[in-house]
Order: sequence, then structure tokens, then C-alpha cells
Amino acid sequence: MSAPVRALVARGTGRDLAIEQVTLPPPAAGEVRVRIRAAGVCHSDLSMVNGTLAPPFPLVLGHEAAGVVTEVGDGVDRVTAGDHVVLNWAPACRQCWFCRHDEPWLCASSGGPAVARGHTEDGVPLHVTLGLGALAQEVVVPQAAVIPVPDALPWAQAALLGCAVLTGVGAVRNTAAVAAGDSVAVIGLGGVGLAALTAARTAGAGPIIAVDVSSAKAALARAAGATEFLLADDRLSKSIRELTEGRGVDHAFECVGRAATIRTAWRSARRGGHVTVVGMGARDDELTLGALDIFHSARTLRSSVYGSSDPDREVPELARAVLDGSLELAPLITDRIGLDAAPAAFDRMIRGEGARSVVVFED
Repeated sequence: MSAPVRALVARGTGRDLAIEQVTLPPPAAGEVRVRIRAAGVCHSDLSMVNGTLAPPFPLVLGHEAAGVVTEVGDGVDRVTAGDHVVLNWAPACRQCWFCRHDEPWLCASSGGPAVARGHTEDGVPLHVTLGLGALAQEVVVPQAAVIPVPDALPWAQAALLGCAVLTGVGAVRNTAAVAAGDSVAVIGLGGVGLAALTAARTAGAGPIIAVDVSSAKAALARAAGATEFLLADDRLSKSIRELTEGRGVDHAFECVGRAATIRTAWRSARRGGHVTVVGMGARDDELTLGALDIFHSARTLRSSVYGSSDPDREVPELARAVLDGSLELAPLITDRIGLDAAPAAFDRMIRGEGARSVVVFED
């Protein structure tokens, strides 16, 4: 075993998060060790501890991160020590039916909530979120879970490419294929929702209507690309139609993961429009739509898993866009914090404050 590292650990559903010393195994054949330089605090991490999902505990949180490779196991040919990488929480096997049919985001062998890796300081077997456990000083992961990026890419922005940006940008570009002149509504302005706004602006969409429960998100939304901002209330779908000549938007993106907001997105889209569910909801939160409504509205309802993206191809493309200035990610990051402040970042997320908190690890 290697020397212990500091990590954000959850001991059970609803229990306080704590920074603990954990021990990870050395890289086995086909694995790499990565020293984390930046990691985002994502709502999917919250889902691991608030009862939405049911992972095993104790659990190292975190799945959106970037860092530098420090050690490689036998047979690794994807990266070498010193490479800068973005972590991929859903590496495709490239062999299953979905991968062979160009849908790697639906890979049959990726995306489990947690895997066993290492142990806690008191000797309890440890699990890591989505195979990564990236809110830690170091991770040990399969080589397929790392994607090389240019050294010039800032760490905090590189981290966001691994989840928020792939998910939000991919939902707009890949799943919905938003075109210039399309009207767009984005409901829920966390990191993913703000990334969706950025992609809609880049696509030339308009109007771009941002929606959140907090008026504090208005400035963030406009910086990310929104042309309009609305507070979520009981007449939201009517307000959206008023901004679109009475029709509703061509594309409504739900970035919360609740049946109530999915229903609002449905009502906010025009006849023949498209509703894309990006937020991950609870298993028992059921959505009901009337059969006549479905027929009469002619709307399309679909989800976007990981932005319908192929991270191996798209992360390098997004990295180049950040470096050439065509993709602006600064508005997505509202707090840069140390690992010790990560539990408080989860509290802010629960209260709906800010967008993305990014843990930045010092040398």
C-alpha cells in the first residue's frame, strides 16, 4: 500500500462529511495514479449522500477532476508520468452493443455508483464515487479513465470538462442539436445549467431564457449567455411563452432532476418542441403526463446521459476551445476552495447558492 492521502469521506446517508486519511493501493496493471490538482463539487456527489442513490460506505466523494499522472502500472500505454489529464467517470469499454453502435455514453459496463478501492485509517474497506473518488489528494484509476489535455489548460477549468461542461454542453450540442435562432430555456443554474447556457450562446440560439429559484443567479446566467432571467414560480411556463410570442421555446433543458421541474419544462416547450432532461432524479419521484397532452403537443421528451458525449474525443476538443477563447468557463466557477472547505461547499449547494465550487489543491 502507498502512503495515506487526505480525502473527503462520507460514512453514510445523511451523515456529516469529513476529511480523513485514506490509503489507496499502488497502480495495478493497466492503472495509473493521478495527483489531483482541481476537483469540482457536483450535485451527483450530493446524490450519493442524500438518499437519491444508494452507494456503499465509507465512500470518497468526487468525480469531476483534473490532475497530473505520477505513476503508471504495467501495460499502460495511454499516458506517462507527468501528463496532465482530465478524469472520466464513465470510460467506455468500446466492446458492448452500445459502444459498437456509437453510443459510448450508454456503455453497459460503466457508470456504477462506486467501486472498492483501498481502506480508511481505521482499516475499513473503502469505496470511491463512480470509480474515481476525486475529492482527494490522489486517485488510482484505470487508464481508460484519464484523458490527456494540454499543459496550458488551467486546472480549475480542466476539472469542469470532466462532468459539468461535458454534460451541459453535450446536452445542447449532441442530444438536442440546438441550431442558430432556436429559442432555449434552461431550468436550474448549477454548473451544468450554466454550461448549457454557454453552449446555447455559442450555437447562436435566441432568446436564451435562464431559470432558477434564486435571484442571485441572474448575473451568473447573463455572464454565461442568457438573454433573459426568470425566477421559478407558479406561472413560469406562461412567462416563458410570453417571451416567445406565445408559443413556448424550441428547446427546454431541465437541469434539476425533479418531476415537478420536468413537468414545467414540458409545459414551457412549444408544440413540436423538445424537452431534454439533464438532471438526475430520484427513483421514486414519478412524472405523470396526460395521454392527450402527449398526442396534442407533439413534443419530444428525452434525457441526456453525460451529454450524449464521447469524452475521449470531446474533452480534447473542449480543451482547445477553452484555450482559444471560444468556450468561456470562468462564469461557471463561483468558489475556489481548499479541501477542508469542501463540506461547506455541499451545504451551499443544498441552499442553492453559487454555481460550481472547485477544490484547488496546492503544490
